[in-house]
Amino acid sequence: PSARGRRSSRGGGEALRESCGMPGAAAGADGWVAAEYARGGQPGWAALALALLAAASVATQACSWLWLRADPPALRPDVPSWLLAALHLLQLGFLFRCLHALKVGWKVCWAKAEEEEEEEQRSRMAFLSHDISMLRLFETFLENTPQLTLLLYVILRTNKAEPSQGLGICTAFLCVTWSLLDYHQSLRSFLQDKYELSLGSSIIYFLWNLFLICPRILAVALFALLWPYGVAVHFPLVWLAMFLWVSLQGTDFMESPGPEQLYRAMVAVILYFSWFNVAQGRTLYRSIIYHGFILVDSTLLALSWLWCRSPSDEHSYLVPVVAAALPCYLLGLALRVTYYKWLHPNVRAQQEGSYDEVDANGRSDGLEFRSLSVPDLVNRRMWWLAQTQFPVSRPAGQRFLNGAAAV
Repeated sequence: PSARGRRSSRGGGEALRESCGMPGAAAGADGWVAAEYARGGQPGWAALALALLAAASVATQACSWLWLRADPPALRPDVPSWLLAALHLLQLGFLFRCLHALKVGWKVCWAKAEEEEEEEQRSRMAFLSHDISMLRLFETFLENTPQLTLLLYVILRTNKAEPSQGLGICTAFLCVTWSLLDYHQSLRSFLQDKYELSLGSSIIYFLWNLFLICPRILAVALFALLWPYGVAVHFPLVWLAMFLWVSLQGTDFMESPGPEQLYRAMVAVILYFSWFNVAQGRTLYRSIIYHGFILVDSTLLALSWLWCRSPSDEHSYLVPVVAAALPCYLLGLALRVTYYKWLHPNVRAQQEGSYDEVDANGRSDGLEFRSLSVPDLVNRRMWWLAQTQFPVSRPAGQRFLNGAAAV
């Protein structure tokens, strides 16, 4: 095939890969777990599992609808607005996005267009796939992390694990950690000339997130085992602290103040379990503050369980697990330092005289954002997200319109 054909296939293949992680697998596992709770005579646990699933779905669909309304006309699906609203009301908006992206990605794979038009199609696909990746990230943290905590609590409380619970734990851990890696890879696709993650970098990125999230969820589950209603006090307090922290960083992601508060609330849920950068500038000091806070908070939760349990407690087998949680967290931090020190793509960029990461002293040599040439629009929401991660300056004279302003 020609060089143009190879480029088109590569762009479409990436788009298809990004879009094929459709929602449903984790939700199906959660529904199975809830049904098992109901059959096992635990309607309260079943109701809680379904409530968490419903809340995550409603929040994700709300974000999807708000983003579609704010998108420039060139990036919106060619379907009536009332149909899009009905699909989101029926909790099918995310699925529609995935199918629409698959359709566009398939066209990109087999397109025989001029190079300029081909690049525009790949740029359009980058926007579509990144929206899907971020919605998947929100849905995963709003749904799977609470479900995972509930699953661990139930298993520890009953001292037995059903097959559905084992499946739920495996899928939840996989979805949570993979969503972070997928989001990072998708955000890099927003750069025109990007340095992609290698296989080794991706593995280390996946592992350090896994090693940081596991101790956090274990600490919360142990605290729930000690004081079930204490989590109902602990989560709102920590969530409020994270919400205020995000607000103080001055995010400007959504189109109006109301939806912006929804975005900050969802990011605060992510921060309860994992690091998530929301502001431009060096992340080193913010990261130190965040991980220090989470480490102290998780340690206090675990120590409270160790202090209050009786010597004859039937959960004594968990003591070695709790003792291994701190080394696990420290290993995750060490892997993160290793990733940013030696394995991050910005290391290669620095060796070649350019910089590729927000921590790289604010320099931006040689990097450009993808943009749509006809019409001359850039999705302002995606540009803002990439700007928080990559120090790329806006080209002179380029307009970044969105929503009603684009009209």
